[in-house]
Amino acid sequence: MERPSRPKESERTTRKPLPWWDRIKLLLLFAAVWTVLVLGAYFRLVGAMSRYDALYYAVRMYPAILVLFAIELIRQIHFLIAEHWKRYYAFWNRIWGRGDRARERIDPWTRFRIGRVLWVLFFLFVVGSYISHTYVFGPEQRSVSVVEGVLRAPALLMHALPGILQVVFIISIGVLQFVAIFWFMSKGGVQTYMPDDIETRFTDVKGQDAVLNRVQENMVFLENPESIESRGGYVPGGILLWGPPGTGKTLMAQAVAGESAKPFVFVEPGAFMAMFFGVGILKVKGLYRKLRKLATRYGGVIVFFDEADSLGNRGGMAQGGWNVDPTPGSAWSTALACNGLGYVSEPGRRNVVFGAVPDATGPHKEHMIMPGYGGGGMGTLQALLSEMDGLKKPRGFVNRVVRRALGMKPKPPPKYRILHIFATNQPGVLDEAMLRPGRIDRIYKVGYPHLEGRTATFVYYLAKVQHELTDEQITKLATITPYASGALIKDTVNEALVIAIRDGRDTITWRDIIKAKQLKEHGLPDDHEYIERERHAVAVHEACHAVVAYRLRKHAVIDVATIERRGDVGGFVSSIPPEDQFVEWRSERDIDIMTFLASLAGERLFFDGDHSTGVGGDMRGATTIATQMLAYYAMGDTIAARSVTLG
Repeated sequence: MERPSRPKESERTTRKPLPWWDRIKLLLLFAAVWTVLVLGAYFRLVGAMSRYDALYYAVRMYPAILVLFAIELIRQIHFLIAEHWKRYYAFWNRIWGRGDRARERIDPWTRFRIGRVLWVLFFLFVVGSYISHTYVFGPEQRSVSVVEGVLRAPALLMHALPGILQVVFIISIGVLQFVAIFWFMSKGGVQTYMPDDIETRFTDVKGQDAVLNRVQENMVFLENPESIESRGGYVPGGILLWGPPGTGKTLMAQAVAGESAKPFVFVEPGAFMAMFFGVGILKVKGLYRKLRKLATRYGGVIVFFDEADSLGNRGGMAQGGWNVDPTPGSAWSTALACNGLGYVSEPGRRNVVFGAVPDATGPHKEHMIMPGYGGGGMGTLQALLSEMDGLKKPRGFVNRVVRRALGMKPKPPPKYRILHIFATNQPGVLDEAMLRPGRIDRIYKVGYPHLEGRTATFVYYLAKVQHELTDEQITKLATITPYASGALIKDTVNEALVIAIRDGRDTITWRDIIKAKQLKEHGLPDDHEYIERERHAVAVHEACHAVVAYRLRKHAVIDVATIERRGDVGGFVSSIPPEDQFVEWRSERDIDIMTFLASLAGERLFFDGDHSTGVGGDMRGATTIATQMLAYYAMGDTIAARSVTLG
């Protein structure tokens, strides 16, 4: 047995029938009020007037009740006809639709001001009506008109002000202390920028042209929504920018704020963190109340959540997702070269680091869900998801309560065109519900800039200072700094300027920029002097790495070879990794192992079969790569894959 589907409201040819109680309830209410007023007048003046005189007195004193009764009767007759006559229903739909279309043609800011004026006029009318029907003035005890009642309202208010203040003060003593505490705790962490408050523009963002074009596209739809809505689409409401730190995610958001003709709201990472339960939820509610007001007033608003991973997630303790970083306790997480990975290509370096991290998926007896670290911030994340989804709920007391009480369907809210922009370098810890289409419609990776992007970024920041670098040198500089983010490039140029100033110059030279690059990549050398025997041993050790790398590693060139000590690293040979290489080949892995083992072979060759403990890190690296080749990548005698825990 098939159940017929209920028709959509937009597909109805007649009005939805009202239940009889909804049809007569207001008529009965007005009739009951009128009866009470007539009987009250009759019994109050019993003997002084007849029933007809009491009826006439009520008509003269309370005409508004009869007017409301007549309006409600006409309204119900109108509904009854619309429920049975298709052409009548279609005619009034066209009339009301024409009014809605005319309202939509008005500029949002003008519409907002007109609505505000109408509310003020309605409030004044209510006040004037109350005064005209309640108070009498003068020796003749006369009532006044609505307009005169409005004019007399300030004097009446001043007369009653002492009593009002006493009542308000008594009530507020116990309430204000809690209200004040929660009000102060719910403030902060949100900054609103109006158009032209920020000077950053899209021309200030370098090396991210592909992502920048997509972000600009979203702004076009926000500022001209008819270009997509008239074709049956909708304005995308959410963008996620994810990628390594320093690649320009926040700078891109600042450029959006500078370019947009809409207000820009910046939400700090700790904006929703609070000591007491529920304060974060209040902050979310207050934020979206502000966003809806700005969207209604200006036709749209942009909100930017920086470090969105701080919002937490509602599942168990957040596990890594797309770009998990190695744990800080890894043996490879800080070592650069000889006991580290300075001469291994970037993909190989990551493989060694991850392979050295022990399996942490053992049994767990208990989990403690901490707020903001998998606990969803004590309901804050749920409130945020609800607000992002609840922008289509009917708004306003009159719209939601009064219209429904009158048997009328609440009007849908205006189109709150709110563009959410989230930025994070840990997208894997974001709640899956936040990432679904409808909340975040577009997800873009803001990765390390390519060669052309790095060149443009160096040119941009070098143009702000005096320098002697030629175009060829700038291109070479961009070539030897793969995986350099925009923030690192900016900091490198600034460090080069510091070096020049330290030497008493105002102009950056090629030597300054190279020194700055090495300082940022490898750190400051220790003020340490080797004993003669150790200096010779370290030099032999690093020279063996350098010779093998130079002779065999054709896919990379040596960038730095030094025996200067940096912490626990006695020296290192650093190679420039290949540009944008996605996969590695077996031959390259073999050469990486040879480069690792060169130190052991060289020390035994030069020191009569003896060698130092300095080869320990090299042995770990070679063993890890060899194990991965055999167990995972079929780079041995078999093609089987084995589950191996590397540690």
